[in-house]
Amino acid sequence: MMGFRVIKTAIAALLAIVITDALEIPGATSAGLLAILGVDVTRKRSLHSVSSRFFASLLGLVFASVLFQLLGYHYWVLALYILIAFPAISKAHLKEGIVTSSVVVFRVFSGQELDIHIFWTEVQLLMIGLGSAMVVNMIYMPKGEGQLGQIRRQVDGLFSQIFTQISRTLREPSHLWDGKEMIQAGKMVERGIAESNRNLENQMLHPDLAWNVYFYMRKEQLDHIAAMMHLVSQIYEKLPTGIFAAELFDQISQDVIAEEYTGKTEKLLTEVQAKFREMELPKTREEFEVRSAILQLSKELEDFLKISKRSKAPTSKVAKRA
Repeated sequence: MMGFRVIKTAIAALLAIVITDALEIPGATSAGLLAILGVDVTRKRSLHSVSSRFFASLLGLVFASVLFQLLGYHYWVLALYILIAFPAISKAHLKEGIVTSSVVVFRVFSGQELDIHIFWTEVQLLMIGLGSAMVVNMIYMPKGEGQLGQIRRQVDGLFSQIFTQISRTLREPSHLWDGKEMIQAGKMVERGIAESNRNLENQMLHPDLAWNVYFYMRKEQLDHIAAMMHLVSQIYEKLPTGIFAAELFDQISQDVIAEEYTGKTEKLLTEVQAKFREMELPKTREEFEVRSAILQLSKELEDFLKISKRSKAPTSKVAKRA
C-alpha cells in the first residue's frame, strides 16, 4: 500500500509541474510540492483533505496579505502570522491545511511582494497542485477485497482453533491452553475493521457495508468467546454433560470456517440442551458447579450463534458463517 502511494505521489507531482509549466505560471515546483501534500490514502479522505488545504491556504493568504501590508516583510511578522493564523485556521475546522497554507505564505514572504496578481498566481498553484493530487486519487485506488478476504480467513481459522481448544478442555479438564489464539484473533479483527473502513472510504457512490458488518460481528462475538473461556476455566471435572458440550464445539469449529451458514451447530445445540433437561439433578456440589458452568457455556454459544444469524443477511457473500 505504501509503495503504491509513493507512485501516486510521483505521478501527481509530475502532473502538477507539467501543467503549471505548460500554462507558463511561475512556481511549477511549488505546484508539485502542493500535489505531494494533497495525495491521500482514500478517495473520501482525499476530497476532505484537498478542500481543507485549499480553503486553509486562502485564509492564510488573507491573513498574510493584511500583516505584510501593514507591518512589512520581517521574520517577526512570520511569527506573528503563525500566532494569529494557525488558531484561526484550526477554529475554522481546517487544521489539516495548516502545513499547506504555511508553504504558500512562506513562498509569498520569500518574494517580498504581494499584490492581486501574485495572490491569483498562488491560487492557481493551489488549484493545479491540489487538483492534480485529487485527480490521481480519484482515478484509481487499490481494491482491498483480496486483503480483506485474507484477514477474514485468518480470523475464521483462529476462531476454529479456539473452539477446538475449548472442546479438548471439556473432554480433558486437565488440558492446559495459553489462549494465545484469542489475542491473535482480537488483533486480526481490529485490523479487519481498519481495512474495511479504508475500503469503504474508497467507495464514493454505492458503499458496500458487507466487510464492516462482518468484522464488527466478529468483534461482538469475541466478547462471548471471552465469557466462554472464563466458564471453561471453571470446569475441573470430566462429566457426560461436558462430552455433549464438546461435540457442540467440534461442530462449530467446522461451521465457523464453512462458506455458508449451515445451521448444524444450532440444531445440535437444541438437541444437547434437551439432553441437559432430561438428566438427573447433580448429586454433589462439585458436579453442580461444573454442570452449571457447562449450562452457561451453552447459553453463551447460543448468543454467539444469534449474532451470526442477525448479521448474516446484510453481508450476503461475506458473513454467511457461524
